[in-house]
Amino acid sequence: MINPLRGMKDLMFEESQKFEHIITTASNIARNYGYSYIETPILEETALFKRSVGESSDIVGKEMYQFMDKGENDVCMRPEGTAGVARAFISNKLDRQDANYRFYYYGSMFRYERPQKGRLRSFHQFGCESFGEGSVYEDFMLISMIKDIFDELGINFSLKINSLGCHECMPPYRTKLVSFLEGIKDDLCEDCNRRILTNPIRVLDCKNEKCQTLLKTSPKLIDNLCKNCNDDFIKLQTLLNETGIAYEVDTNLVRGLDYYSKTAFEFISNDIGSQSAIAGGGRYDRLVEFLDGRSTPAVGFALGIERIMDLVQLPEIKREGLYLGGMNEEAIHLILKIARGQLKTQKVTMEYKPKSLKAHLKSADKAGARMIGIIGEDELLNGTIWMKDLETKEEKTIQLGEL
Repeated sequence: MINPLRGMKDLMFEESQKFEHIITTASNIARNYGYSYIETPILEETALFKRSVGESSDIVGKEMYQFMDKGENDVCMRPEGTAGVARAFISNKLDRQDANYRFYYYGSMFRYERPQKGRLRSFHQFGCESFGEGSVYEDFMLISMIKDIFDELGINFSLKINSLGCHECMPPYRTKLVSFLEGIKDDLCEDCNRRILTNPIRVLDCKNEKCQTLLKTSPKLIDNLCKNCNDDFIKLQTLLNETGIAYEVDTNLVRGLDYYSKTAFEFISNDIGSQSAIAGGGRYDRLVEFLDGRSTPAVGFALGIERIMDLVQLPEIKREGLYLGGMNEEAIHLILKIARGQLKTQKVTMEYKPKSLKAHLKSADKAGARMIGIIGEDELLNGTIWMKDLETKEEKTIQLGEL
């Protein structure tokens, strides 16, 4: 027997229903916010992620599914969605238009990491990316959208926010942080010591409890923001306060990808164990420029679908559609013709084998049908069909023409 690869799984039955429910809910809300759907390839040039995500990141350094294809192209399966959408934005010359573009997407992502609950090697994300709008109001609207999505799905959450500064306030802060880290590096973990040299900001995101204790007295980015970044961060908090969206300022919150600046946010759930982040994002005003596009402000987020599946309760499924069955072979042939006509307007479930009325009723109930139509010997002779509404229990025999 051939099983799925480790860290990859099939979505079926209730899980696939939850997947569809999450995607439908999130997509409808994103469209209400003015976002349109975009689909990008699963395979991209490896260089795209090295330049956007950053070679110092764990994603590029350890987790990408990377290989040489038959044309000797260095390619990889996308580990995240933002870089591909930004590449599409540039490839289609949208960076040359004086306009705002808002996209939402969903699909498979791939990372070679240790599989665990809610975290797989082949997983799905839903995300939104906004290009061309530099106002912190856009950051707030994205946070508001995620709240609406989780509220609609019935998911409890807490929100953490931080500011990562910009290209003006980050360099002097980085110097201060590195000086602090050098003083405690002998007590930091191996990953933190590696990041001091490659990406010191990410040391703040270390999950090691000993490291987090040592970092409590580290310099804080929000104490070193330039006036513009500080004003935006204060305005974001004001907007959240005014709309009643509860939040916590987490001075150690950083995004794991190199292209983020200014606003960073993360939605947390306490109902899924230690891996508590269920959505995250922020502003990345320099990513388009890093990818050889024209300088364009941008902000976005992604939520992990597998991470929230266990938190989602499916709405009560209402009966729908028509179940058609026959009690002999001749009736089955007629039922097939009826089904072809009914499929144009509603869901139709058809049974190809002759069964008793009791067996058909049981099958229709299992299929979740609202109506059942049965043709037996009497119905064949009279050109009729016996119908029953499985919700109201009303039943009657009608002419086939009335159906």
